Amino acid sequence: MLRVATIKSAGQWDATTAADRVVLDAGDRNRRRIVLTGDKGTEFLLDFVKPVSLRDGDGLVLDDGSTVLVTGQAEKLIEISAGNALDTVRLAWHLGNRHTDVQIVADKIRIRRDHVLEEMLLGLGAHLHAVDAAFDPESPTPSHEHGHTHHHGHHHGG
Repeated sequence: MLRVATIKSAGQWDATTAADRVVLDAGDRNRRRIVLTGDKGTEFLLDFVKPVSLRDGDGLVLDDGSTVLVTGQAEKLIEISAGNALDTVRLAWHLGNRHTDVQIVADKIRIRRDHVLEEMLLGLGAHLHAVDAAFDPESPTPSHEHGHTHHHGHHHGG
């Protein structure tokens, strides 16, 4: 089975050269190990020592040299905006205090649809707009090193 050898960050490679495409929601783009199948039938294994956070537009370079485009699956989201930067920070604080996954898009915040959070945000004066879009939440850890290589070696104590 083909394996992912390296990851090219979105915008750092020519996505039109992709041999295949895999569509994943935000949960499936944050993995350590998973077998994936592209739209054109390419089956491959993502297998890293630590979990990686893949972003919409990243390229998975397989050990045969081909690249598979990662596309974020559209999810039901709420786009949150506020009157000014201070209000936006305040809204972000409330979301973070509830350990909510958020994506920052320009001067707006995106979260998954959640009627309880939506009511809270409206009560805080937020403006909400429903969107269907790829969700790329901020990661608590670095997403991945650019151009890193996966090694299949094992550590043997001695």
